[in-house]
Amino acid sequence: MTLTPISPATAAGVDAVLPVPGVDRRRPPYLRMEWSDAETGAVGYLVIDTLVHGMATGGTRMRAGCTIDEVADLARGMSNKTAAFDLPVGGAKGGIDFDPKDPRAHAVLTRFCEAMRPFLDRHWVTAEDLGVSQETIDSVFAELGMRQSYHAAIERSADPQATAARVLGGLNAAAPGGRLGDVIGGYGVAQACLAAARVRGQSAAETTVAVQGVGTMGGGASFYLHEAGMRVVALADASGTLYHPAGLDVPTLLAARDRYGEIDRAVVAPDVMRLPREAVLGIDCDIVVPAAVSYAITASNAARIQAPIVVEAANAPTTADAELDLTARGIAVVPDFIANAGAVAWAWWLLLGHVGTDYRDSFDRLRSRMDAKVSALLTDWTPAHGPVRWTADVSSTTRSAEPLVVP
Repeated sequence: MTLTPISPATAAGVDAVLPVPGVDRRRPPYLRMEWSDAETGAVGYLVIDTLVHGMATGGTRMRAGCTIDEVADLARGMSNKTAAFDLPVGGAKGGIDFDPKDPRAHAVLTRFCEAMRPFLDRHWVTAEDLGVSQETIDSVFAELGMRQSYHAAIERSADPQATAARVLGGLNAAAPGGRLGDVIGGYGVAQACLAAARVRGQSAAETTVAVQGVGTMGGGASFYLHEAGMRVVALADASGTLYHPAGLDVPTLLAARDRYGEIDRAVVAPDVMRLPREAVLGIDCDIVVPAAVSYAITASNAARIQAPIVVEAANAPTTADAELDLTARGIAVVPDFIANAGAVAWAWWLLLGHVGTDYRDSFDRLRSRMDAKVSALLTDWTPAHGPVRWTADVSSTTRSAEPLVVP
């Protein structure tokens, strides 16, 4: 296990810094740690990018090929999300280089969390991410004697048992499309898409969208876009892209997903085109939503994108050089730390008691904030300003000095 602590200034809550033209303003993370699993050889990583009030938040992912640099990028993104939504917490991320479909994956995740216990007890609030469902990580926490994956924040409350009950009630509350805790992130992405369309003067019914990935985030976004009246013309999973210019039967396709977010092709209508997986990025549509893996849009495939808007639902789905290429072509990329921040923002609203089990309160709060943020970013944006990410820079955000109090 390797620990690399950084300066006290960062621990005090210095927020993540975004790249600006010609200047590398990135500072090192507060902590980078590597863990090795003696039983399988799996390697896990924890990166705490920033601590605010002694806390950081960010999910834990599992995928073959996961690297420390990937986790560090994602942790920096979490710092940006928490700053953009004015949350009283810093950013972190966990990652494990292991195949989540391997039958040993649950045991690997359990041993990783056990090794991270000192941080999970006091400083790091984690949750689902690529390859790790919320149900899975909560079951691991239960096995380790912790109430839930928000354990570190829950234990700060005056009544941890009552706080845990409130959190679990919110996570498991019924909402259109599924459990509130599962769908809230996708709902936020959908609201980002709807706001972007409105800025362009398009109604939902006039707007077409292609979604790469039908897991928790992509599936939720697709469901709510379909519910809002947008035509979801393409959905892509690991097996390929499903395309129909008149729009897909999104609810039927989502209902046929397996636990890994892949659609059973037996339910696909015969008039739906079956294209290669990578074809989704080049679909002729108004909005492309990368909601699968990091670094999906690169300099080598960015030229395929025809849509005038990209809304980042995955974490870090667009490389920096690809984003510059897209911007030069007049394509607006709504950055992940805005578009997909709904899940983390909602989790902390739930922890702090701002929302509860009524999904309508959560939806109203997230819709108003996402609409305001995306509208403000895109209304006067032009390619001459550089990537939308630069306009959304949160590096100067100052956090409240008030102590973090979880009711």
